[in-house]
Amino acid sequence: MAWTIDPSHTNVSFAVRHLMLSNVIGQFDKVEGTVDFDEAQPERTTVHVRIAADSINTRDPQRDAHLRSPDFLDVANYPYIEFRSTRVERTSDDTAKLHGDLTIRGVTRPVTLDVTFLGKAKTPWGQWNAGFEATTKINREDWGLTWNMPLETGGILVGKEVKINIAVELIQQRPQPVAA
Repeated sequence: MAWTIDPSHTNVSFAVRHLMLSNVIGQFDKVEGTVDFDEAQPERTTVHVRIAADSINTRDPQRDAHLRSPDFLDVANYPYIEFRSTRVERTSDDTAKLHGDLTIRGVTRPVTLDVTFLGKAKTPWGQWNAGFEATTKINREDWGLTWNMPLETGGILVGKEVKINIAVELIQQRPQPVAA
């Protein structure tokens, strides 16, 4: 069954160490995608997500401008971050490992997300929605995001590990009538 991401009820956020002391938390404000989800056979699920790289938001305009620059996401040349699933590995009735290819800045690498199915519900308007949460960790340098600065006291300015948290709500697409 075809589903689309509801951008107003979806959040893609991340956390990265700063000065080796705290985490900078940010999100992407523009996320779209489709999911072919069969609740009876979740292993057959396919996912395609596209994130507008320039929608990065860490609540600091100067930092966001730097993250959009060629030092990091280079949004002028790589406007989207994309994820395409390759397989689903069911781990329980409501959890799975979603394997796929993540493309950032023109570099595609495999990732695995730990996914929890939160259920589905019928809206007051007769539409079916479904909810999921997913997490993963990546090393940003694997995607060519290598900019950094050494600290006088040792260590680096920006951590290499990026923790990604996703809360997504999907909207079931109604089948289109077949023309006679």
